[in-house]
Amino acid sequence: MSESRAPLAAIDWTSEAAWPGTRAPVERATALPAACYCDPDFFALERDRVFATSWVGVATAGELAEPGTMLVREVAGRSILITRHPAGGLRAFHNSCRHRGTELAAHDGPVGSTIRCPYHRWGYDLDGALIATPRFAEAGIEDFDPADYGLAPVRVSQWAGVCFVCLDPRTVPLDRWLGDLPQRMAGYRLDDWRERDRIEVDVEANWKLISENFQEYYHLSWVHPELAKVSRVADHYRYQGPGMYCGQCTTPVSSDERDDWSAMPAAPGLDASDADSGRFVAVFPNVLLSVLPNHAFVMLLDPVAPGHTRETCVWTLPPSSDAGDDAFAVTRSFWLTVNGEDVDIVAKAQRGLDRGRYTPGRLSPRFEEPLHRFHNMVADRFVGADRIPAGDPADADDRYGTGVNPNPPAVAR
Repeated sequence: MSESRAPLAAIDWTSEAAWPGTRAPVERATALPAACYCDPDFFALERDRVFATSWVGVATAGELAEPGTMLVREVAGRSILITRHPAGGLRAFHNSCRHRGTELAAHDGPVGSTIRCPYHRWGYDLDGALIATPRFAEAGIEDFDPADYGLAPVRVSQWAGVCFVCLDPRTVPLDRWLGDLPQRMAGYRLDDWRERDRIEVDVEANWKLISENFQEYYHLSWVHPELAKVSRVADHYRYQGPGMYCGQCTTPVSSDERDDWSAMPAAPGLDASDADSGRFVAVFPNVLLSVLPNHAFVMLLDPVAPGHTRETCVWTLPPSSDAGDDAFAVTRSFWLTVNGEDVDIVAKAQRGLDRGRYTPGRLSPRFEEPLHRFHNMVADRFVGADRIPAGDPADADDRYGTGVNPNPPAVAR
């Protein structure tokens, strides 16, 4: 029997004893076992231990631009409704009528000012309060107060144009989850950026493989030879402070051999570091942000099965951008090529884990330290440790042979 087919019952993933290679220092750490990517029982436990306790990215601000729009999303097996209130804030609720539990909506769409149950037409306002019970109160019921039967709320918040929800009331607020990331990226004013285009991609790989591939640049020269011309291996540095994220940056973003990332005008008002760098940040568990001076490429990962993930890919531009279709098409095409290369390689990784005989290998401290940080976040959620990683001591440090960042971000200066 291959390691990837080892029965879950043999390992208690909620115990620290299950994670020795992950808990070792990065110089001695190993990758995760194959079961973490292939085993359906691990996947089911991960849903409850990771996705039901974390701030999960479920939508982008462009999808909720207008009040009265309602989105339907699944998080950790629960169906969630998200709306934008007329006052401007976001609201989220469990997708279940308080009368007899009927699903309130199956698809995204306009809802106006009232969320109505399709069964008996109970109605709720956009704050979740019960406001209509047709033919109910006059039918002889006693001691019924509509205020006791509002929709069950779900925590919801927004940052960088991404809508996050959290099912667990014990999890820290989103601002503490993100740590110093909003401060690090404040100069971009990402909440003001506008959505230009989006696509969905089905990937035959576990969601963690996609995130790990995004976080490390060890594979860059071989998998992305054209990307390596604008995001050169030698110009990569860590971009990690305290917070539930893993990050790296490229500085400078080169246009010597290819100008795909400089085809559109940059956002005004960026400081010298932001104006000359690319920021690549994986917000745990499922949001991947690639932020350049003139655009952002945002990916939301939806785990469908152990070896199947649905990516929602969104391009956003600064509000001042007057990029025409031709200029945007250059950047869009480049990202489609890069993402296609990633989709291919992570599918091969999934097949190797699922069908081969695999013993976890060692991590490269220089190229794969963010993976070590990420793996420990996964382990923390499984064992119930509410820990926010501390991050690198300073962006200017020479760590694991990467050299000192010649153009550190403002937060480091």
